[in-house]
Amino acid sequence: MKEAGIKSIVSKKYHPYSSKQQVVERENLLEQNFSTKSINEKWVADITYIHTLRDGWCYLASVLDLHSKKVVGYSFSRTITTDLVIKALENAYETQAPEEGLILHTDLGSQYTSEEFAKFVQSKGMKQSFSRKSCPYDNACIESFHAILKKEEIHHVKYLDFQEAKWALFQYIEGWYNRKRMHGSIGYKTPQEIEDNIRRTA
Repeated sequence: MKEAGIKSIVSKKYHPYSSKQQVVERENLLEQNFSTKSINEKWVADITYIHTLRDGWCYLASVLDLHSKKVVGYSFSRTITTDLVIKALENAYETQAPEEGLILHTDLGSQYTSEEFAKFVQSKGMKQSFSRKSCPYDNACIESFHAILKKEEIHHVKYLDFQEAKWALFQYIEGWYNRKRMHGSIGYKTPQEIEDNIRRTA
């Protein structure tokens, strides 16, 4: 690698604070069944961590549609709060206008298991589903999106501050991932193509 001038990408690791709070298992409606017939049937959501030089760690909450693979909503913040995940879901709900009964699957993070978040989900007619404790495979699709985001964008850049990272995420998600990046799992189409075709024939 030295002779060829190749260097590996070394990313800054996020070390979460350990919590002594006991994690309570909750109902898993999805049961790793990621199959769908149309858009807005099953959404998955999660939080990932993005480092900036000036503002330190910042947090991205994403919501992904399992049928189209489209990131239907997201929110970026300097703080990891319940408000962060509510804003991401609110963004998804307003842009997609799903019918009642949609399943929203998340992990057992305190933001997603909070009473405030549960009330918001219920107010939109959605059903909450949760991964089992220490089982990332239950939410593999959103984990996969965040891994792709880091591999294709975040690990190639050092963001100066929150605003620079926010703009870069907008360009990646809205300009590239949803509208230009083809996915083998959906017939080498883009997520937006899948959604547009369904809405056109509905």
